[in-house]
Amino acid sequence: MTEQRWVYSFEDINDALEMYKGDWKKVTGLLGGKGANLARMCAIGITVPSGFTISTECCNKYLELGNEFPEGMWDQALIALKKVEENTGKKIGDKKNPLLVSCRSGAAQSMPGMMDTVLNIGLNDETAKAMVELTNDERFVYDSYRRLVQGFGAIVLGIDDEKFEHPLGNYKKEKGFKFDNELKADNWKEVLELYNAVIKKEKGIEFPQDPMEQIKMSIKAVFSSWNVPRAIQYRERTGIPHTLGTAVNLQTMVFGNMGEEHSGTGVAFTRNPSNGKKEIFGEFLFNAQGEDVVAGIRNALPISALNDKLPKCYEQFIQECAKLENYFKEMQDVEFTIEQGKLYFLQTRNAKRTAVSRFKTMFDMVEEGLIDKKTAIKRISPSDVDMMLHPQFDPNVLKLAQKQGKLFATGVAASPGAAVGKMYFSSKKCVEMAKEGPVIMCRPFTKPDDVDGMFASKGLFTAEGGATSHAAVVARQFGIPCVVGCNVIIDEEKKTVTINGITLNEGDWVSIDGTTGSIYSAKIPTIQVKLEEQKHFMSILQWCDEFCSKEGIRDIKNGPSRGLMVWANADTAEDATRARSFGAQGIGLCRTEHQFLGDRAGILREFILTEDKDKKKEALDKLEVLQTKDFEELFIAMTDLPVVVRLIDPPLHEFLPDLLELTREVYELRGKGEKNEEKELMLKKAEQMHESNPMLGLRGVRLSIVLRQLVAMQTTAITQGAINAKKKGFNPVPEIMIPLVGHPNELKEIQPEVEEVSQNLLKKNNVEIEIKIGTMIEIPRACLVAPQLTKYAKFFSFGTNDLTQMTFGYSRDDAESGFLLKYVDNNILPNNPFKSVDQIGVGRLIKMCVDEGRESQPMMDVGVCGEHGGDPKSIKFFSEAGLTYVSCSAYRVPVARLSACHAILD
Repeated sequence: MTEQRWVYSFEDINDALEMYKGDWKKVTGLLGGKGANLARMCAIGITVPSGFTISTECCNKYLELGNEFPEGMWDQALIALKKVEENTGKKIGDKKNPLLVSCRSGAAQSMPGMMDTVLNIGLNDETAKAMVELTNDERFVYDSYRRLVQGFGAIVLGIDDEKFEHPLGNYKKEKGFKFDNELKADNWKEVLELYNAVIKKEKGIEFPQDPMEQIKMSIKAVFSSWNVPRAIQYRERTGIPHTLGTAVNLQTMVFGNMGEEHSGTGVAFTRNPSNGKKEIFGEFLFNAQGEDVVAGIRNALPISALNDKLPKCYEQFIQECAKLENYFKEMQDVEFTIEQGKLYFLQTRNAKRTAVSRFKTMFDMVEEGLIDKKTAIKRISPSDVDMMLHPQFDPNVLKLAQKQGKLFATGVAASPGAAVGKMYFSSKKCVEMAKEGPVIMCRPFTKPDDVDGMFASKGLFTAEGGATSHAAVVARQFGIPCVVGCNVIIDEEKKTVTINGITLNEGDWVSIDGTTGSIYSAKIPTIQVKLEEQKHFMSILQWCDEFCSKEGIRDIKNGPSRGLMVWANADTAEDATRARSFGAQGIGLCRTEHQFLGDRAGILREFILTEDKDKKKEALDKLEVLQTKDFEELFIAMTDLPVVVRLIDPPLHEFLPDLLELTREVYELRGKGEKNEEKELMLKKAEQMHESNPMLGLRGVRLSIVLRQLVAMQTTAITQGAINAKKKGFNPVPEIMIPLVGHPNELKEIQPEVEEVSQNLLKKNNVEIEIKIGTMIEIPRACLVAPQLTKYAKFFSFGTNDLTQMTFGYSRDDAESGFLLKYVDNNILPNNPFKSVDQIGVGRLIKMCVDEGRESQPMMDVGVCGEHGGDPKSIKFFSEAGLTYVSCSAYRVPVARLSACHAILD
């Protein structure tokens, strides 16, 4: 029986490729993103420190065995380590030329900062002396040694990092040092003793001097970090499966902390991760190790500073970055170190970036011929589109705030967008207070353990750090407005933040502009972004529409042979104009009852309350005039595109005051000996119209059957509005939808009347307009009798909100605030069926209805106009089910356009 292979040297990439027949996705799943990319860099001639990868399969087996190495793994690791020793001419634990290594995590899908890394493994009291002999740099050696003890103590032994930070901070303060790079060799030796004392005090053990034990314990710690809370939360936030596991990479250490002149470390992006500009964007620190840049403990230099001191290294770096981007055909995020003038790449990965940057880089790479349009579209996620919709500050209000002296601080614009909230200084407090309202996180710098607070916050700012610090990288990925390196003074004990003599207290309102790097001591209102001004965004969404119209060919029983169109829900011309500007190809739901709100509610209320037929007609006439104008404006705004108008749906009692409140008012008046005739009449009508379960009562088509006057009035208004638009030179495309049908006889009762009223009016005005009449499918029974419904309906539109309620027997309003979240948490349901359509139950009804309906009408349009119309997972299902269009709120239209395209490209 062949022994399970757990370990792969960086040079063994061909073995993994052969095993998976050249499938890089599977190789990445095995070796993790970091391990696979290190191997690929080796293969194309990039200088990478020698090392090996322990697979993700090993991680899962390790966790399955209760945190024990699987059989054969350690022996394979020792063989791979021997190969590293041969490659480097160094030996682990050697007293003359010791090998030092790093132990880093590397999941298949990038999780920056969420898991653990241990550096400088192999240093002990003896090898430290050997390193001093080799380098003649005692300061560098003991700086590296104290880093190992600190990192090992925090990551491997689980000691709170603050236990190390406080002694170092106190020591620096006592000695008069501000920055770490000011400490000399003797200082680091003294700090090392402080750190050793921390380990002894906290764990009752000495720091392990055996390098092999250091390696073994570090591997276990990195494997175990897969299941630390911050990593779990990150995966839940990003949808990364918990079953993937992380690989572990053991890699020869190269040192950027070997002096100020020829050594340093940096992080860089091959394009700007904030705006997508084609330029190397990054930061560099001389005489430092990698975590100094990422943590943001020291304010780094721009990458161009490298050109000033080490121009040859800089030129080589620029060339290698271009080589990597051309090879991976994607923007790269690289970590590198220069040791005594020699450049090494420690890792590369596809870069996390803002949505603005994502759209620009994808657009530019297509223009450059690096990728095609399909690849560009598939690399953009619905969350990228969501982030493009994030609000911005009103420029005029900003100018006023600046004049009023409300500009509190400025820093590095790390992640764009506007955020407003109350300021808090700890991750825990942000999570707690976010339950009461929007919060802004303020930290000296962020660490991976702060991620839950970052997710809970609307924005954040830090005193220290640069554009590639942990705070900046995570904020950009998740679209959290962020400003770093503000140089504010944070007093966590007094709960204050101060700059230039101005102090703010915890709980004060602040506003963050992550686009300009400004922080304001005021609550500044925000406005929606103007998407039509975003060139790359709009261009790529246009590509999506082109693919849907030209390449969305599917086998749908002779039905429409194209991808999903995206329509919008809109009730007014203003809503429709906005939706059209976002790319909506029609209006899939105009809710006429929304046109009865405001001042018009009184007119409808008069119609409901009066017993006088003349007054009823007078009220309807007023409403007809108003609605005719509404529809005319709507058809003009959507000229050439379909507009589906739903006849009134909700029960009429919703237009009356609440029954309990009305009863209380009337009885209070009676108790005072007063009588209000209007309120008495309202109460009488409300009591007559009261229903135990109004959602299943007199509404939808039932209301139309009982109150024929409403049907005639609304049909007249719709038709006359279309006629008026037509006479003004526009091309209206009206469709009338009859809601809540469960039996074909209901349609049989109403459809002819709607048809007659509209056709008579068209003839009277000598105007030709096709007005399709269809039905809204919201009742499960309607799905079962689809062929019979097609006798009277020219289109179907699924109201998936009600269809889900009635299929599950859940009240949406009650379920989502009650048991439904528990159902999802306890895996009783895989997800909230009101957010993503239930494909097994509700979806089966939809598919049956579509297929059987099209047997009678092969070219019939079928759409969705519930909330699911803007959900990416649901859109994929609707595409596969053969629907014609989805309709969603205007601000979900861009997301739906991308998702509809993904559905046919996947």
